[in-house]
Amino acid sequence: MAETGIEERSSSTTHPDRLLVHPIARWHADHSNFARLLDLVEQQVDAMHEGKRPDYELMRSIVYYLRQYPDRFHHPREDVAFARMAQRDPRLQLEIARRMQEHVVIAATGETLLKFLDDIIAGVVIDGPALEAAAATYLVYYRHHLDAEDRQVIPRAMELLTSEDWRAVAAIPTELDPLFGADVDARYSELRKRIAREPKPAEG
Repeated sequence: MAETGIEERSSSTTHPDRLLVHPIARWHADHSNFARLLDLVEQQVDAMHEGKRPDYELMRSIVYYLRQYPDRFHHPREDVAFARMAQRDPRLQLEIARRMQEHVVIAATGETLLKFLDDIIAGVVIDGPALEAAAATYLVYYRHHLDAEDRQVIPRAMELLTSEDWRAVAAIPTELDPLFGADVDARYSELRKRIAREPKPAEG
């Protein structure tokens, strides 16, 4: 197995959340957090499907976070790791290209869904089935992406990438997680409380 020991630090400040955390551990933790958020979105999609009024504010808060944190900081780090993996094992080039393209698709579908939610909260009349379809599409893409990375990419990253590779990943600018970090941004305070009330997912 390739060497993987490295300290990961925030680009802007030293913080307990980001010290002595290997990128693989951060990768897994982020994916677990994102999956919990997708579960909450799915609950609201189910409510729409049943003809009930979903919590649009909750959905917007979640999608906004997923656009602002994973799309801007988590995925760029993955892209660096992916590129290094493809260099070390050219047989992975197609798999890596798919995962990187999924980052683009997730960002685009997330932006579409966020626009729907912004509009409906602002009082714009929205086609219900179109909103439901946009949310369902986002969920499908995102869940497939997380599963593919967890099952196919991360195990190979652990085998292939060296300390030098992980330093390149850690060098990508990042910020402290504004939702799941120790210091929760005021924008996400209600969402953090909602997450705390939800049952924790079973491990394994």
